[in-house]
Amino acid sequence: MSGQSSGCGFLMSVVVHGDSALNEQEKELNQRLRRLYPAVNENETPLPRSWSPKDKFSYIGLSQNNLRVHYKGHGKTPKDAASVRATHPIPAACGVYYFEVKIISKGRDGYMGIGLSAQGVNMNRLPGWDKHSYGYHGDDGHSFCSSGTGQPYGPTFTTGDVIGCCVNLINNTCFYTKNGHSLGIAFTDLPPNLYPTVGLQTPGEVVDANFGQHPFVFDIEDYMREWRTKIQAQIDRFPIGEREGEWQSMIQKMVASYLVHHSYCATAEAFAKSTDQAVHEELASIKNRQKIQKLVLSGRMGEAIETTQQLYPNLLERNPDLLFMLKVRQFIEMVNGTDSEVRCLGGRSPKSQDSYPGSPRPFSSPSHKASSSQPYLTGFDSNCCNGVTSNKSHSSSPHSHKPCPPASGSALPASDVSLNGSRSQQPISSNDVDMEVDHFTNGVTESSSNGFLNGSSKHTAEPDDCDADMEVESAQSKRQLCGGSQAAIERMIHFGRELQSMSEHLRRECGKNSANKKMLKDAFSLLAYSDPWSSPVGYQLDSIQREPVCSTLNSAILETHNLPKQPPLAQAVGQAAQCLAIMARTGSGSCAFASVDDYLH
Repeated sequence: MSGQSSGCGFLMSVVVHGDSALNEQEKELNQRLRRLYPAVNENETPLPRSWSPKDKFSYIGLSQNNLRVHYKGHGKTPKDAASVRATHPIPAACGVYYFEVKIISKGRDGYMGIGLSAQGVNMNRLPGWDKHSYGYHGDDGHSFCSSGTGQPYGPTFTTGDVIGCCVNLINNTCFYTKNGHSLGIAFTDLPPNLYPTVGLQTPGEVVDANFGQHPFVFDIEDYMREWRTKIQAQIDRFPIGEREGEWQSMIQKMVASYLVHHSYCATAEAFAKSTDQAVHEELASIKNRQKIQKLVLSGRMGEAIETTQQLYPNLLERNPDLLFMLKVRQFIEMVNGTDSEVRCLGGRSPKSQDSYPGSPRPFSSPSHKASSSQPYLTGFDSNCCNGVTSNKSHSSSPHSHKPCPPASGSALPASDVSLNGSRSQQPISSNDVDMEVDHFTNGVTESSSNGFLNGSSKHTAEPDDCDADMEVESAQSKRQLCGGSQAAIERMIHFGRELQSMSEHLRRECGKNSANKKMLKDAFSLLAYSDPWSSPVGYQLDSIQREPVCSTLNSAILETHNLPKQPPLAQAVGQAAQCLAIMARTGSGSCAFASVDDYLH
């Protein structure tokens, strides 16, 4: 019996190890394909990753994850030839596509063909013999272009050789490589949507394909760099002509509006002055939005909500879904230990949980008074508020604390359901948070939330004693739920219940909202793991996830000033990206080497 259990344990370990190795191979394949073909959207146009068990002749056998091909026919005449196509055609968005085939055994005669074919081409033939079929054959080194008659092309190939096939989707040509060396152009004027294809004809022939599972023998990335340089040079040479002045003025306006949109006050002022333009928003308004953005991007959502309601009354009342999104983000920041409502309860948050460098100092906001009529997201004792804690707010018992008041108000009328207590109407001092940016990296600060220009600011603030203590302590601490404070965890759980109630109320008042439902479910899922940061839903805790929240809130504020939700520069970049996507769908391979990001960074 013990021998049986021992054998089972060994088999289990072999299976587990095998699965782990397969996962690593799949991960390596995905990384290599993303690096080689970044413009390809595999949701729309999947890349070839293996041979198709369905699109082959019966004399072809597949093994080793459908990467090894062996011949199992009679091999007496050309009528015994057999081919197999890859699972998917080559996407035009690759720009340049490459795969390799290693000859494991040339078999009896080495009648092997490597190349390309269109969907529907007869598989009872070697590649190249029929229309829309192209192949390089090992027995004679000839290339076959939609014809049974070959043309002298390259050397023969046999056991141990590695033959590569490169398709250039920009100029519609194809060349082959042998053992890492290019053999020159074999075919021109290729049609779109061709499949990698291999054909065998005599017993004993065995080949292995490499669609990116392993590093290639040929340096295809160097060839890709050459074509990227060519395409970018074409773009740079685009004729501007007599409209240069008009275009320059238009670009200056777009840049100015972009700086204003993202609240780069000092830069917007300086740029407007140097280009003789007007800023179409009051400086005070820009700085107000900047304050809110800084709070969101530093994970201090409670304060961001409160500040928004003080500066823009009724904005969140008119946008209950927006308020709900902000509250869900606040819950996530509570889990992260960065929201003031949990930090003020004694939790010490490690640096990795604070994410953004140079986070603003604690925000001294007015205290709140609880309202006994509020069924959820109600106010709490004002002894501890948004990072400012009185001496009497903590005791030795983790259960004897008085919880923080949550930040900010209601998306619903006070007579119905009020959220998080009443708002303070005290003005916010410009000294509360240092919002001005001193240094820029590529023109982008840490408050950037534009979605296509993400830099980091070198802006730092001199920490006070408390902050310094926290930094020393955090360097030695481990990431912990809510910063490691039991009181903070209790507050977070209570806040979660209130958030659930808010969700149910919104559903009753406004109807079902699948986006809100998923948002809340994903946020609550963080509590299912002992280490949320390493969990499948841990991406929510990444500071980068604050940016879309920041952008959405900023756009809503701008709408109140009758300003565009999105700056024209962002719209232009988005339009360019969509044009590239359309080029990919219509088979224009040059789109692969015309990435918008290459010109922004």
